[in-house]
Amino acid sequence: MSLHHHDAPLRSSNADLQEIEKKMDRRRFLTKTSLGIGSMALGSLMGMEKIFGQNTPPIPAATNPSMGLGHLPHFVPKAKRVIYLFQAGGPSQLDLYDYKPKLRDLHGQELPDSVRDGQRLTGMSADQSSFPMTSSAFNFKQYGESRAWVSELMPHTAEVVDELCFIKSLQTSQINHDPAITFFQTGHQLPGRPSMGSWLSYGLGSDNENLPAFIVMISKDAVRDQPLYAKLWGNGFLPSQHQGIQFRSGKDPVLYLGNPENYDGNDRREMLDYLKSLNEVQLDTYGDPEINARIAQYEMAFRMQTSVPEVTDMSKEPNWVYEMYGEESRDPGTYAANCLMARKLIENDVKFVQLYHQGWDHHGSLPNGIRNQCQKTDQATAALIKDLKQRGLLEDTLVVWGGEFGRTVYSQGTLSPDNYGRDHHPRCFTKWMAGAGVKPGFSYGETDDFGYNVVKDPVSVHDLQATMLHLFGIDHERLTFKHLGRRYRLTDVEGEVVKGILS
Repeated sequence: MSLHHHDAPLRSSNADLQEIEKKMDRRRFLTKTSLGIGSMALGSLMGMEKIFGQNTPPIPAATNPSMGLGHLPHFVPKAKRVIYLFQAGGPSQLDLYDYKPKLRDLHGQELPDSVRDGQRLTGMSADQSSFPMTSSAFNFKQYGESRAWVSELMPHTAEVVDELCFIKSLQTSQINHDPAITFFQTGHQLPGRPSMGSWLSYGLGSDNENLPAFIVMISKDAVRDQPLYAKLWGNGFLPSQHQGIQFRSGKDPVLYLGNPENYDGNDRREMLDYLKSLNEVQLDTYGDPEINARIAQYEMAFRMQTSVPEVTDMSKEPNWVYEMYGEESRDPGTYAANCLMARKLIENDVKFVQLYHQGWDHHGSLPNGIRNQCQKTDQATAALIKDLKQRGLLEDTLVVWGGEFGRTVYSQGTLSPDNYGRDHHPRCFTKWMAGAGVKPGFSYGETDDFGYNVVKDPVSVHDLQATMLHLFGIDHERLTFKHLGRRYRLTDVEGEVVKGILS
């Protein structure tokens, strides 16, 4: 005896669907759902909200990827979209943005024990018998009306400092690359949690039904000193349609999206309808919400066959745009090209665009290494800010630049101005933000004269995440997902909005 009433001809006539449903006979139903029946009976006596909670967020309809949670945003947002320029490896704040002129007089001297204060060291510093300080090999100047200090390595970024909000007092609890990057992207140092882009996709949905809400790009021209893993843009325990989709350079930006060779795809719509019917029977039978996510992913992939080639077509960009971003922007997959692509994606209402650029891990030969990195990234980064502003997009697009931690004031190896290196430093480092809802031409937080400890307005990783969610109109304590009996959130059990940087 079937437990399901079939009102669709396709379901009632198709032998495959009927075979699936036969697997759910009365005996199996009573066996598999005995606890569920007991829970429903108890719920009818006590009230369902006492068992399952009144504030359990509704699951968005997976068949409509544009839907987020119905009660979000919590308040009027300043940001509609974000471009996160993640500089993987840990850029040296002392050689870029956190100017410490007193270090020139202290060059070669030992870092006082009272300053180091028993800080946890990496394995690369643990064997050092001395900790000689080294000043930057590069000159700094003040720029713009904000008079922000910027290294000579960043001449193009220096032109847009009045649009930037520098946070010079960031701190993290992680001292090694993998847990530190994972912490910034997911709010936890261990893998398995949803990334920030996934949380925004889950909470707010998409503004473009033909493109994913969360897209990731990795520079092909970067030094691969530290690996990157898909867990950094994974959905964790959230429904799988919220995972980040990686766009690659070359003929096929998204793997397996195109039709097989010699297949014209004319019957694909019919195939997807048939597959959807199969999945819906499975959903009726087993009630697994991930089946809904699979349906949504197949539908999105079908729409992306048209939308992705259109959005990745760069042929209509004028020469002056390429000249602004730099010559490498003509080469798909480079950092410059990815910055230009990020602008195109947010023009098409992609909510979260994540760029990763590796190569900032300079334990030795820092002057040459960081010079090369800046030559790869500086012009395109500044061009992105200028481009967004001239198109009226910067006012509701948040741009974030920075890495997973900073670098030490003491040198690893030689003190030569051409060949010194710096170890990982989680106690203080610099990021900057620009655009929607943050103060332009502003510097927040201070470090000591050694660039080693925060002396004013510390900002934790969870504080930064809470602030970014706040700019999207989200109270970070209220965006939660129940998993394995516990409610999780991006900021775990910490985080305060950094109100001092809000405009």
